[in-house]
Amino acid sequence: MGWNVDPLINIHRAVEFAKKSDVAVIVVGSMSAENADRAILNLNRPQEELIKAVTATGTPTVVVLQTGNIITMRNWIDNTPAVIEAWYPGEEGGNAIAEVIFGEVNPSGKLPITIPKELGQVPLNYNHLPFKPKDAYIGIGNDPLFPFGHGLSYTNFEYSNLKLSSQKIGKTENIRISADIRNSGKVAGAEIIQLYIHDKIASVVRPVKELKGFDKINLKPNETKTVTFELTPELLSMYDIDMNFIVEPGEFKVMIGSSSEDIRLKSVFSVE
Repeated sequence: MGWNVDPLINIHRAVEFAKKSDVAVIVVGSMSAENADRAILNLNRPQEELIKAVTATGTPTVVVLQTGNIITMRNWIDNTPAVIEAWYPGEEGGNAIAEVIFGEVNPSGKLPITIPKELGQVPLNYNHLPFKPKDAYIGIGNDPLFPFGHGLSYTNFEYSNLKLSSQKIGKTENIRISADIRNSGKVAGAEIIQLYIHDKIASVVRPVKELKGFDKINLKPNETKTVTFELTPELLSMYDIDMNFIVEPGEFKVMIGSSSEDIRLKSVFSVE
């Protein structure tokens, strides 16, 4: 059966196919250009209408995004069971996407960006400065749709046993931070553990969190591994008001998690 240039006719045909199928896969996306900005971050209207029409059939639906930039999804994400961010996957992209959908490969990728709910939230970054009480966007707040570092798996991971080599260090000393990660699901998978810190009191305003390390480990079902990070003075340094790159004395908050928002373990150490 051929497809028509009229998007409404094509959407109607897609719906009819979806009703007869066990699973529907919708591949959508947007074009990018060098040295050019997009005025709108959502998909074009025919693509959004296609997603909403197919998901309305009740057939389990996977939306595959092929794009080189951020796509806002508020118009359709609530009724969509699964989304794969494929970026521009190249010649083997079709095979890779199929392997993920059919469970031959357990996905482990994490977002290197923050995806906002709406265009008006841009710029939106995980390492922003503290918000003032009245800074929230009316109606949607400050939270992103998907945070930096987010990514799902077909299994689950438990974090425990956070340890610091010391609660107090000097300005020229390193500190080691470790945690145990367990695959609590039924299939093998890989997890990317992320280490963030926050300088609690500084001479200049500091971000609410900063990524200072990450590690990817493969775990069999019920397997546990220990991940260790080492924070050096350089990783604890900042530029003061005179643009000197220094380590300031004070308390640092340690956060380990599966994304910048999914923090599982926390602790504090002091630099003296």
